[in-house]
Amino acid sequence: MDEKKNIFGEIEKKTNVNQQDLLKLAQSASKTDLKSEQNVRQLIQQVALVAGVSVNKKKEDELVKAILANNVPMDFGTLSKMFQKNNGK
Repeated sequence: MDEKKNIFGEIEKKTNVNQQDLLKLAQSASKTDLKSEQNVRQLIQQVALVAGVSVNKKKEDELVKAILANNVPMDFGTLSKMFQKNNGK
């Protein structure tokens, strides 16, 4: 259990998203049909809202394309970099 707390602590530090919000997002994502463009767009908007970042149309289109093609990295570091590029960091 301590390992899980450490992982969530690290994610919270890097994203400013609390554990409860992360769990809600994960639960929502697990029930979402990621083969549907509309569902993917809604999920991206939910993640952006919780993370407090804006995702412009171009970046949203890139993310949707990558997710629908099943071409999304599953490690947090790479995903974080994808979103940071959107925010000019």
